[in-house]
Amino acid sequence: MTMRFNLQQLEPEAWKGMYNLEKYLAATGLSASHKHLLKMRASQLNGCAYCINMHSKEARKDGETEQRLYLLSAWRETSLFTPEEKALLALCEEVTLISQSGVSDATYQQAVTIFGEQYVAQALMAIVLINGWNRIAVTTELAVEA
Repeated sequence: MTMRFNLQQLEPEAWKGMYNLEKYLAATGLSASHKHLLKMRASQLNGCAYCINMHSKEARKDGETEQRLYLLSAWRETSLFTPEEKALLALCEEVTLISQSGVSDATYQQAVTIFGEQYVAQALMAIVLINGWNRIAVTTELAVEA
């Protein structure tokens, strides 16, 4: 697989806009652990090898365990994730797969009850951003380096 085009070079202003959203997210109250879980889960759902590779390395560097990363795709079947993390993962899945059935009231309400609207709004922006990055990487066939 070869990269189709380099979006960063072709459309630098668009790329800059994506990075400005990254800067915003870095300054929010979202925990590093939550950001890693959201990035990893959305990337799994979108089949983005480049992002899975990159974000699993970042998560491990920040203290995430191998076991939790291995079991992330089956988060509902394990007790390794907290109720808070499970609420965010449910939101992540429904937003990422929004064309299937939207975001349910139950998922939305659970997240807002646990975190409050501002934290959920920040999580939503993190989910939207990683979905954007996934779509760029998959469409341009961004290669995973060994």
